[in-house]
Amino acid sequence: MAVPKSKISKQRRNKRRSSVWKLKAPTLVLCPKCGAYKLPHRLCKACMTYDGREYAKAEAAK
Repeated sequence: MAVPKSKISKQRRNKRRSSVWKLKAPTLVLCPKCGAYKLPHRLCKACMTYDGREYAKAEAAK
């Protein structure tokens, strides 16, 4: 039966188990209407449009 030769410290064990190194920053794209950065496939918060359609009045108009 396989037996560990020496004790693995808590720090080393937790480093191995962590998945933080896999994370990456979300990709941002430019809104075709206003040019603001937004997440892909989501509503633009600056001009409130998605796929060429306006879904709500923009707060700048108020």
